[in-house]
Amino acid sequence: MRHEPRLLKKYKEEVAPKLHTQFSYKSVMQIPKLTKICLNQGVNGAVQDKKMVNVAIEEMSIIAGQKAVPTMSKKAVSNFKLREDMPIGAKVTLRDHNMYEFLDRLISVSLPRVRDFRGVENKGFDGRGNYTMGITEQIIFPEIVLDKVTKINGMDITFVTTAKTDDEAYNLLKEMGLPFKK
Repeated sequence: MRHEPRLLKKYKEEVAPKLHTQFSYKSVMQIPKLTKICLNQGVNGAVQDKKMVNVAIEEMSIIAGQKAVPTMSKKAVSNFKLREDMPIGAKVTLRDHNMYEFLDRLISVSLPRVRDFRGVENKGFDGRGNYTMGITEQIIFPEIVLDKVTKINGMDITFVTTAKTDDEAYNLLKEMGLPFKK
């Protein structure tokens, strides 16, 4: 049997019971939980240089611990020399153990490496219990070798939860250890 990730154990033992009492749910099935984490990176200049998308896919795969896939353009825009179905970025969706391992690395190692870090914004909630945050540099992740980086790229990280409201999702992510600004 695989080992249980630290944050999954924390969720089961501490976070879920705390949320259960805080929001006084009638059933344990109502307690919000994290279902997936989506990493998404748009590559600036991918239209001119096709290799940039491959580099982004490689970096995303290293960061996430599983293979990333290219994102394709949905429609053609002549002003940007963009055609339909051209690779313009990379994405990866993490679930189960990989998701908890990534979240643990993000909270304990990567976010503290951000310059002048004072916490993540709490404005990224969408009204349905999901939270999206942006990262400006992929080099905050320790898996990335600085000597191999040719271009600094940012990425979006979306936390998809089963929470019905932003308040429930905020409390879930806060209890999991995501450092929100005061």
